[in-house]
Amino acid sequence: MTTRRVFLTSGALAAGASALAAPAIAQGAPLKWRMQTYAGATLGAHVCKPAIDAFNKIANGQMEIELFYADQLVPTAELFRAMQNGTIDAVQSDDDSMASPTEVTVFGGYFPFALRYSLDVPALFNHYGLDEIWKEEYAKQGIQHISAGSWDPCNFATKQPINSLEDLKGKRVFTFPTAGRFLAKFGVVPVTLPWEDIEVALQTGELDGVAWSGITEDYTVGWAEATGHFLTNSISGAWIGHFFANQKRWDEVPDHLKELMKAVFDQSHYYRQHWYWAGEAKLRVTGDKMKLTTIPAAEWATVEAAAKEFWDEIAAESEIKAKVVAKIKEYNDSMTKAGPPYRDA
Repeated sequence: MTTRRVFLTSGALAAGASALAAPAIAQGAPLKWRMQTYAGATLGAHVCKPAIDAFNKIANGQMEIELFYADQLVPTAELFRAMQNGTIDAVQSDDDSMASPTEVTVFGGYFPFALRYSLDVPALFNHYGLDEIWKEEYAKQGIQHISAGSWDPCNFATKQPINSLEDLKGKRVFTFPTAGRFLAKFGVVPVTLPWEDIEVALQTGELDGVAWSGITEDYTVGWAEATGHFLTNSISGAWIGHFFANQKRWDEVPDHLKELMKAVFDQSHYYRQHWYWAGEAKLRVTGDKMKLTTIPAAEWATVEAAAKEFWDEIAAESEIKAKVVAKIKEYNDSMTKAGPPYRDA
C-alpha cells in the first residue's frame, strides 16, 4: 500500500536524483570557449593542457574549452585585443607578453628582482592586495582576471658563456618587454619573435640567447641543445602569469562552472610551482646539455641596485604603478627582516 508520505518521499528523491543527473544548462547548447596560451605545444603540455583536460572532463558536457597554443589563432602580442573583442574567450599569459593596456602590465612576466622565490607570487596576490588591484584594472578593460600564479625564474641561456656583465653587452636575447627594457641598461639587445621560432633563431645565429625562463623550460622545449650555457644569476625568482577571460563570456558561465574553472587553474599554478622548483635544482645538478656559469656576487649586486632604481622609475609613471611598487617594497622589506628561509641573512 502506497501512503501519501511514501509517495511524496519517493517523488522528492526521484526529483532530486533527476536534478543531480541533469546538466544545469541542459536546455541550451553546451558553452564552448576558445583559449589561447602564450606557450608552445611542448611547454603547453605541462603548463596549460592538464588543467583544460581536467575542466572538460569534470564539466561533463556542460562546457568545453578548446585550447590553442602560442600564435595559433593570433600572435601572442595580440592576445589581449583578441580576447577583449571576443575573437577568443580566454587567455593564459603574463600581462607583458600579450600587450595588455593596463597600468599593471609592466609587472607581468619578470619585474626585475621583485620576487626571490615562487611562493612570493601567491603571497603578494593573496595577502598583499595585488589580486584586488589586478581585478580592478582588468575590469576597466572588460576583462575578468581569474587568477595569478607563480611560475619559473628568469635566467640567461646563451650560446657563449656569460661570466661577467661585460659578456652581456651586444647579446641579442629573446625576453619579455619589461625585462628587456631593464636589461638594455646593461647592453643587452632585446628581441621579439614568435615563440615557435626561437629554437631555429638560436641555431641560425639570429639570437645569442634567451632570458625567458629557468633551466627546466630550457630542457623541456629544446633550448638547452641550442644554447649550451646557463647563467645561474637570475633577474627574477618567479614569473607572474595569469588566466583571463572576456567579461561578457565569463558572465554567461554558471557559478558552479566558474568555481570549477578557478579550481583547475589553481591546480595548474600549483603544479608549476613544484615542477619548476624540483626541475631547477635537479637539472643544474644532473643536466648534461648546459654548462653553468655565474657572475660574481659583488658584480651582480650592481644589477640588483639598478633594479631598485628601475622600480622607482616605474612608480613615477602613475598612481597605480606607485601603489604596486609600494606593495612590492613592503613585502620584500618584511621578507628581509624575517631572514632565512625567506631571505638570506
